[in-house]
Amino acid sequence: MSEYERALRPEDITRLFVERSNAGDAAGVAALYEENAVLAYPPGEQTVGREAIRALWEKVLASNPRFEPEQPLPTLISGDIALTSTPPRDGAGARAQVARRQPDGSWLRLLDQPEFTLPGD
Repeated sequence: MSEYERALRPEDITRLFVERSNAGDAAGVAALYEENAVLAYPPGEQTVGREAIRALWEKVLASNPRFEPEQPLPTLISGDIALTSTPPRDGAGARAQVARRQPDGSWLRLLDQPEFTLPGD
């Protein structure tokens, strides 16, 4: 993971997610998650663990979806835990992520609840 830019603020994760997804870098996307992170995707299911998240993103990115940067909502931080979110495109529901500060000071996602309609859907 050391070859990837680290998220120095919880909000950096969203920017890095968009950059790496648009580059087709499933391993880079997975590197934004803790080893035992939980992703609420596919809809109604959970993907658990960085390796499973990488495998899932390889499938998702195979269709070359394009992600647009989004303005994050204010981040809530309590100690080494942060809640980040972005407003959904349709104005309903929410996307939220829980990130944890790592021993090196960087941040990784622990829980991810996406609004997962791919661009163009």
